[in-house]
Amino acid sequence: MTSHADVQAPVQVAVTDGVAHLTLDNPGRKNAISLGMARLIEEFCVRVEDDESIGGVVIDAVGDYFCSGADTRDLAASSSDPASTEALRRTSAVYDTFVRIGSLPVPTVSVVVGGAVGAGLNLALATDVLLVTPDAVLDSGFLARGIHPGGGHYSLLGRTLNRQQAMVLGVLGVPLSGTEAVRLGLAWNTYPDSTIRTEAAALLKLAARDPDLARRAKRSADLELGPHATTWPAAVELERGVQMWSLGRKSESGWKTHPPRPTVDASAHTH
Repeated sequence: MTSHADVQAPVQVAVTDGVAHLTLDNPGRKNAISLGMARLIEEFCVRVEDDESIGGVVIDAVGDYFCSGADTRDLAASSSDPASTEALRRTSAVYDTFVRIGSLPVPTVSVVVGGAVGAGLNLALATDVLLVTPDAVLDSGFLARGIHPGGGHYSLLGRTLNRQQAMVLGVLGVPLSGTEAVRLGLAWNTYPDSTIRTEAAALLKLAARDPDLARRAKRSADLELGPHATTWPAAVELERGVQMWSLGRKSESGWKTHPPRPTVDASAHTH
């Protein structure tokens, strides 16, 4: 058994028995992704790419909420001059990490406890397999904040949802419970908080046992399960300009108040 971890950072990294774990550790802000966290996620991706003893990846978070999105302080700063090089750098730093996660050469599993909103939902959907707690809230969240989605959001939704479902979630802003997400195929399965991380590790057992085979199988799956009408990196660029416009319209002062968090009534979505 091999295990090592990086401590005292907003993103924790550990590798154990062929599985690399990336854990968001910013619970005071519901694990909102800051620029510093984005840099650490980027470093994690480089590590997974270079270490051929790694056969799988688990992405989870400390606390009772997976990720509330990009740090609103960075978004507010970008709103002051959305066309500036600095604003583009801020948003790109976060969104490029999702593409890197989605491009990892090994199978990846995200563990969503509590909820994932906006960029946090992007991060979860960037993985190959999404596990959720039954009462987790999966919320596009961008339009509720008065800004256009970013990070290739619609491309990510369209990887598992049909067009109508992606429209309801991403354009009309209807949140889903974890149970509802599984029913629609957005997530693989629901588990209680007490066992969900164990279940994630169990899914990666074969991949961790034979990392070389896992990497080759992942490559074949990536080649065969596409293509998409718009590639994900192209979708990031497509959304970038209009999101910068929406940030400028909102202005920096617009981030001082936040809309209430949505709740999910699962019975309202039964068919």
